[in-house]
Amino acid sequence: MIPTPRQPYKRYGLGAVNYHMGETVVIFRPRKRRREVAELLQAILDKHPHETVYVAWDNSSTHQDNEVEAVVRGAAGRLVLLYLPTYRPWLNPIEMLWRHFRREVTHCELFDSVKALLMTA
Repeated sequence: MIPTPRQPYKRYGLGAVNYHMGETVVIFRPRKRRREVAELLQAILDKHPHETVYVAWDNSSTHQDNEVEAVVRGAAGRLVLLYLPTYRPWLNPIEMLWRHFRREVTHCELFDSVKALLMTA
């Protein structure tokens, strides 16, 4: 919890986790739209410049867009999107990380600012 005397100030975390190695890529943005999803995919590709990257994700509307498709096309076959079955978020490894973060890091905690909260991530 962060005390807010005015309009709430939000940040959204978008991320991916390598299930086998525990490696993560997480970005924080003021919004969670298609543009930010495309930024996450590009960050994953930048972190692995020579490997083929497989991304498992759900059928969210933010995952289906021209900006996302542009990143996929720009990867020239190095980015493979694997769509999970509908309504099965527990199949996505990043959901376990978000659940842990919520329960163990932010739940019932008071932070002075959003910046202080993000520093715990």
